[in-house]
Amino acid sequence: MIEGIPFLVLLAFTLILAFLLSKFLSKSQTKNVPKGSLGYPIIGETLSFLKAQRQDKGSEWLEERISKYGHVFKTSLMGSPTVFVIGQAGNKFILASSDDVLSAKKPLTLLKIFGRQSLVELTGPRHRLVKGEMMKFLKPECLQNYVKKMDELVNASLLREFKDNETIEVVVFMKKLSYDMACNILFDIQDEHTREALFEDFIIAFKAAHSLPINFPGTTFWRGQRAREKIVDRILPIMNKRREELSKGVLSSTNDMLSCLLALRDENHQPLADDLITDNFIFLFVASHDTSATLMSLMIWKLSRDPELYNKVLEEQMEIIKQREGTEERLTWAEIQKMKYTWRVAQELMRMIPPLFGSFRKALKDITYEGYDIPKGWQVYWAAYGTHMNNDIFKNPHKFDPSRFENPTKPIPPFSYLPFGAGLHNCIGNEFARVETLTTIHNFVKMYEWSQVNPEEAITRQPMPYPSLGLPIKIKPRFNVS
Repeated sequence: MIEGIPFLVLLAFTLILAFLLSKFLSKSQTKNVPKGSLGYPIIGETLSFLKAQRQDKGSEWLEERISKYGHVFKTSLMGSPTVFVIGQAGNKFILASSDDVLSAKKPLTLLKIFGRQSLVELTGPRHRLVKGEMMKFLKPECLQNYVKKMDELVNASLLREFKDNETIEVVVFMKKLSYDMACNILFDIQDEHTREALFEDFIIAFKAAHSLPINFPGTTFWRGQRAREKIVDRILPIMNKRREELSKGVLSSTNDMLSCLLALRDENHQPLADDLITDNFIFLFVASHDTSATLMSLMIWKLSRDPELYNKVLEEQMEIIKQREGTEERLTWAEIQKMKYTWRVAQELMRMIPPLFGSFRKALKDITYEGYDIPKGWQVYWAAYGTHMNNDIFKNPHKFDPSRFENPTKPIPPFSYLPFGAGLHNCIGNEFARVETLTTIHNFVKMYEWSQVNPEEAITRQPMPYPSLGLPIKIKPRFNVS
């Protein structure tokens, strides 16, 4: 993570930061903060947390601390003191709190990559304004218009990728596919050179979002910030061209999400600043890219390992094709709604391996929870594990059972199932991800049979959960299907 940094320089930097952190923490010594360990100066317990994530042992990392300190405990992550609040009540406390109490403001690393004016940083009227415009492209009424285009893109991508290959890496393919979906459908970026360059920059930037905030040349964080600068440099000329086309009436604000933000006016009837637009462009690309790629990769991984699941999904998808009327060859919105079993498999997969292990909020004022003080400026973290694997909420939680999402005998309590967040902080792209995933799996199973090259391949978090070896599979075209 750190290359070519003189030891004495690094030592001096660490000691200075440790002194500043000790001053900051001393302000809270008289408070009744939760029990726990803040770990090493600056680094805290970040390295052990990230190591547990990479090994898909985040639940064990949590359980070790819960057994010592209870379901509310303190630690230090990404350079900031952090309180973990585990369980349904804790999820509700964090996700239902107003932004003037617990803000969605992220740790320094995410802030530097996403930007200070991304949707997760905005509050109040500006947040509602920007979110409202984004939702115009992500609500079900709009998604209906994307299905055919998505289907064509997935079909073409599969044919191109598998034409001369018997083996492919699914993770790489899914990341590129979800990126192409965002370029084509959400942002209308068609220039191939620009798309390829942006893709490489986004990969580097996303890695930096979950690294230590050490900004020395050679660190992951440093490289990520350079990649972000390149992204901004590449998108500004596109924005300027579209702004000109909008003013001439050549382009409509409904064409794509970038044009929509450029045409938007704030409460003072002024256009949005360039940095706000670029921050949200980066945020939306990251949000629409990795979450979907994760779920689609895990679906292929799971179907490879469970023939019964695979056969049921295949049966559902082929029945949809069989029931088509006329000469229609592409997927329709109505057919997406018929993929109930396939989506239940995805829901159960996200319960057991949630795309987000959890997420941060930041206390904007001194607050209390269950008798503990959480000082202003501290981070608060919820973790899906606290409810997803709770036997009182999901019976036999370690058993993979898609039927638990089919007319459950008792409703799933609010703030208990959190693959897309909840409450005020529900993911705005959850329906987009659903349609994208179902479209991709439909094409995969109707066109190909496949098997894992490494049947025992495990899952790792980086920080999203992926098969650890990239999920290479051997592919075989399904007879008489194109």
